[in-house]
Amino acid sequence: MTTESNDATTTNYHNMDFNYDNDDDYQQHQSPTNNTSGSGAPSIRPAAFETEADGLNINNRAAPTTNLSELSLPKKKSSILGASSNLVNSIVGAGIIGIPYALRMSGLWAGVLLLLLVAVLTDKSLRLLIEQASFHPKLHHLPIHTFEDLASYPYGKFGSGFVLFNMFIMAYGAMVAYLLIIKDTVPTVLGFEHGENLLERNLILVATSLLIMVPLSMQRDMASLSCTSAISVTADMILVVFVAAFSPVAETVEENGGLGEVLRTDGINSTLFVGLGILSTAMACQHSAFIVANSLEDKTRSRWSWVTKQSIGVSAILCLILGIFGYLGFLGETQGDVLNNFPMGTVQADGARILLAFTMFFTYPMESFVARHVLIMLIHNGDMDAKGGCTLENESRVEEEELGDEGGGVEGDDLTVSTSRSIIEGGGLLCMNRRQTWTLLVYLSTLFPALIFNDIGPVLSLTGAIGGGCIAYIGPGLVYLGVNGEDFLNSILARLERWRGSKDVNSNSGSGGVTEEDLPVDGDASL
Repeated sequence: MTTESNDATTTNYHNMDFNYDNDDDYQQHQSPTNNTSGSGAPSIRPAAFETEADGLNINNRAAPTTNLSELSLPKKKSSILGASSNLVNSIVGAGIIGIPYALRMSGLWAGVLLLLLVAVLTDKSLRLLIEQASFHPKLHHLPIHTFEDLASYPYGKFGSGFVLFNMFIMAYGAMVAYLLIIKDTVPTVLGFEHGENLLERNLILVATSLLIMVPLSMQRDMASLSCTSAISVTADMILVVFVAAFSPVAETVEENGGLGEVLRTDGINSTLFVGLGILSTAMACQHSAFIVANSLEDKTRSRWSWVTKQSIGVSAILCLILGIFGYLGFLGETQGDVLNNFPMGTVQADGARILLAFTMFFTYPMESFVARHVLIMLIHNGDMDAKGGCTLENESRVEEEELGDEGGGVEGDDLTVSTSRSIIEGGGLLCMNRRQTWTLLVYLSTLFPALIFNDIGPVLSLTGAIGGGCIAYIGPGLVYLGVNGEDFLNSILARLERWRGSKDVNSNSGSGGVTEEDLPVDGDASL
């Protein structure tokens, strides 16, 4: 590689805007699938290589943790609306019902400001992650299709392990919270008092989750959940209207001295960070960002930006309305599940609980996808299908799935596998394949704590404080600095140099035009 080509590439790269506003410059992010092997599978170029065509030397970088030939890629795609519904469903899960409790913990003013800040940071981090992986000039030709792959580029196994750990914490905590809400809502609608009839509540939880949640979680691709996600988002909107309409805001505020007094005294509380943890859980969806983005048909920067803006905007509005009205309706008595503050037996309250149950039934699979992905990445290196395998207990029980067109090769987005060969899914236990086995194991691991515990508040706060903070704020920032650290520092140093230069000019102009040449040389001064 010549020095001239290195200098030219460096100059061009330093002049690039990291917002990647010109989509046309990066429409070729679908590589490495432009080259295919004889078997029809995409051929992979390792991350540690040097090529004159790219003019980039990344020999010192760690290779992504996933081999594309083993990664089980999506076979179904969704539109912008479908991807937005999935992302909103991932955001507005159990967290939305805990927003009033978060405002109680943090204080009204502080809670509202924190919610807006979290929404802005979430939108920024979602776009940053996908843009770095799919459109960055250093990375768009590499097989980076997951958050952990992106983190492994600058940080190796530590980066991927950090991301996978916190993704699992987020997903696991959310699933436990969803099951707790089901245990709170469905039995109450059926006439069992809250806090009583524990055996009946647990039996109802097991039956409903096995019949609804587990079959949906068994699906292979996120695009298969677009319809149920749309139903869930619709139920959330109706639920928000219910809370805003039926919360006893006027009575509660009047009992506490009026709205002016509440606004004046309810600013910030000492338990601020407990509220921040719940808000982080409510808005954090970075752990499912790549799964949703990979399901987007014709993924470009502008289309992904539409998905994030629509999803975050709708989610923030819903959370604000439900949070403010729910908190003002009960103030200091607001519970972790605000619906538990409403009286039992009324049509409105039971209707709201049914809507919330629908939301939980259809949101649980979103988090199950993430937890299953983490476990399969750690144990099977991303091979969810166990291609060419068979079940352990019953070799005659296999599931064959036809993928794509007969033409073979890869067309369009690199995350859709197209081949005429059949995939035999196996590698599981009993009559199940690997995907179904891990889905069931994840469900059982979340069911047991949901049967034991009853309060959703601590689950949301701990999950958000540990997993949510790392996934939503620390992880994306570290990845950005890891990929762009040298250029970022050079940009800061250049700005400092310009600032010093302008300061020197101002200093010289203020000293009557005396320059360095006018000053005496050492030894020339006379008394």
